[in-house]
Amino acid sequence: MSLKTVSHVWHEEDFEAIREAHCVHRKGITISQAVEQYSTWSRKYEKDLCPGRYKGPMIAGKVVADYFEDDREKKKIIDIAAGTGFVAEHLRTHGFVHIDALEPSSKMLLRAKEKGLYEDYYTEYLCEVPLPIPNDTYDCAVTSGGMGEGHIPCSGIPELIRIVKPGGIICIVMREVFLRDVDEYKDRLEPLMDSLEKEGKWRQVSRVVITNYFIDMSGVVFLYRVI
Repeated sequence: MSLKTVSHVWHEEDFEAIREAHCVHRKGITISQAVEQYSTWSRKYEKDLCPGRYKGPMIAGKVVADYFEDDREKKKIIDIAAGTGFVAEHLRTHGFVHIDALEPSSKMLLRAKEKGLYEDYYTEYLCEVPLPIPNDTYDCAVTSGGMGEGHIPCSGIPELIRIVKPGGIICIVMREVFLRDVDEYKDRLEPLMDSLEKEGKWRQVSRVVITNYFIDMSGVVFLYRVI
């Protein structure tokens, strides 16, 4: 899997994007506060997180495409924390067409609906509460940017496993620093992932660190196959 990125050349707009991103990931923010912040940010979200600044969706699309080399048009995917549809845009360039969106911010999801990227839309949080989705529905669940302070909790991971078919994959793309700086994940997220693997729920395919994932910040990509 080749996920090389190039060094970032800083511009004034980058600092504005960092300020906005900091607001939605600030220490102590709750899930409901984060949703409200995203709704406010939705007006300029796509400008602030343009492809040259935020590479997560491109990386997510490539990882999923590299795994599914054949029959992409038949695969059913759910984009978790879909936002305005960045990940779906990249998935579609790789030939995926059956994509659903789960996003708690109705304003972000409205922008995605305007693009016509998804088949079904769920205005829901991912947490320990069961989603209105049957077991073994998807070939893939993918999230880019859905992890962070006040974002997807560790308790949401088993729910991803529930809605993905055995043999399907779960791709989580996030900032690497969150594994250390977010209390919800520090010494919890990766041990949970390991525990679920020991329980026979899924198996790790890869764990890759990406440079310049968001401006000059590193990212990490987890890829698991559901058993």
